[in-house]
Amino acid sequence: MKKILLFVMGFAGVWIGTTPLMYAQDDLLSMLGTDSSEMKKEPVTATFKTTRIVNFPSVVNTAAGVLDIKIGHRFGFVNSGIGELFGLDQSTVRLGAEYGVTDAFMLGFGRSTFEKTLDGYFKWKIFKQTRGKGGSPLTVSLFGSTALKTQKTNNSDREDLFVNNLFYTGQLILGSKITEELSLQLSPTIVHRNLTARPSEKNDVLGIGAGGRIKLTKRLSLNGEYMYVLPDQISSEFKNSFSVGFDIETGGHVFQLHFTNSTAMIEKGYIAETVGDWAEGDIHFGFNISRVFNLKKK
Repeated sequence: MKKILLFVMGFAGVWIGTTPLMYAQDDLLSMLGTDSSEMKKEPVTATFKTTRIVNFPSVVNTAAGVLDIKIGHRFGFVNSGIGELFGLDQSTVRLGAEYGVTDAFMLGFGRSTFEKTLDGYFKWKIFKQTRGKGGSPLTVSLFGSTALKTQKTNNSDREDLFVNNLFYTGQLILGSKITEELSLQLSPTIVHRNLTARPSEKNDVLGIGAGGRIKLTKRLSLNGEYMYVLPDQISSEFKNSFSVGFDIETGGHVFQLHFTNSTAMIEKGYIAETVGDWAEGDIHFGFNISRVFNLKKK
């Protein structure tokens, strides 16, 4: 619980620390003869470059009528040595697609080679951050997903029933574009597993994620995310997920190059089943590719 409080306090601290910048902007507007209280309320855009930070869903939605094709790739652990070309001989892949039903509601679907898993999800933007008189400092979204592991379970003690291979995730996403260069996000999360690998593990796993983005140039940003899982829920062999990388925007594409200790690219995997240990060199180099297509009628 102390670590959770540190996350929240850190988020609040950065927010408070940047508040003088916002007031300074208001003072500058007054000096220029513009009353900031009369500014028109406008939505904040580009909190993150795409709908994922690395693994985490971000507060950004696919726009209405837009199809976003996703390709996620993780090589093996870099500490696997020269025999595996430091992980480049191995791969885990996820192919997916997202569609904006409205600007506030999107649907997504994907298939991963990790445990041959199918996943479907939605994201609903309840509130959007706005600036100006009566503006909101936060974007608030709800994320929900269902995953089905189609790989056969090699466990003679447990019957391989369809319902046992279902997993569910619920997440509240709180994000804010603090300045043009800094965006932060908190993601309280619950993962429900119908069947766990061991009876000692909890079916419901609670965690809180923290993510952020620092804009370096117009088309380049530094991203990071960390998921803290509350104690005594999962086996000690599993670790908290930590990822860091760069987003590179090139027209209709966003390339994400990153390092992470998580093999899986869906919620139940990177939250409850991350085995990589950064201290031991259990780090994947990987990338995500996002390509959008506007399907709206001209």
